[in-house]
Amino acid sequence: MDTLLPVRSPTSPAEKCQEAAKLLMDRETALSRVGGDVGLLREVAAIFIDEYPKGLAELRTALHAGDVHTFERTAHGLKGSVATFGAPEVVAAAFELEQLGRAQNLSAAPSTLEMLAQQLGQLHLELEAI
Repeated sequence: MDTLLPVRSPTSPAEKCQEAAKLLMDRETALSRVGGDVGLLREVAAIFIDEYPKGLAELRTALHAGDVHTFERTAHGLKGSVATFGAPEVVAAAFELEQLGRAQNLSAAPSTLEMLAQQLGQLHLELEAI
């Protein structure tokens, strides 16, 4: 059976705690969501890595156009995709954007969108490591 291994294993207990604190993805949750199938998790991760930049671009376009419906729908889709990987902080950011779209008030969206973009970049790296 395949196991999930980090790219670089921390050597000291302090490093281990620091690395665990930085991770956005809960590997056990992600693995449980695909029935324990590491190969399937890798496939789902690869698809997500290919697709999430399109979602971010669509969010930015909708924000600049003031298209609250597309903004809400796209944020909702990203939220669902990210939930697969057990990344609650990223899910929360996407949910906040979804709520802004639903409320038809995107004035607070730019900073949250940039935070989401940064989180997705980190999640991307974590997904590549599996």
